[in-house]
Amino acid sequence: VQLQASGGGLVQAGASLRLSCAVSGPTSSTAVMGWFRQAPGKEREFLAGLGGIARTGYYRDSVKGRFTISRDNTKNTVYLQMNSLKPEDTAVYYCAGTPRLRYWDQKYFEYWGQGTQVTVSS
Repeated sequence: VQLQASGGGLVQAGASLRLSCAVSGPTSSTAVMGWFRQAPGKEREFLAGLGGIARTGYYRDSVKGRFTISRDNTKNTVYLQMNSLKPEDTAVYYCAGTPRLRYWDQKYFEYWGQGTQVTVSS
């Protein structure tokens, strides 16, 4: 299984970005997908997940209503649409996958992309 995240960049506060995660390998291995981020000096945190019982997405409170996770199985790609970006959203963003949902915590995700940098200026 390989995950390839892309779409990060430098934007101003209030802008939008869409991150993509190209997934290769057995679909069953990434039945559940999540997006995480890690800001400098902070632990990696869960943002959004899709799969298992979370058929329409499950979100961290701080991004609920601004971020949307989606999946296009025809393209084997998972997206994270990010709107109304804030400077505190600056971080490296990672996509991750797991065959089975247990908890929305990084230690329960086996497969990881390499990360893409998002920087939001004020």
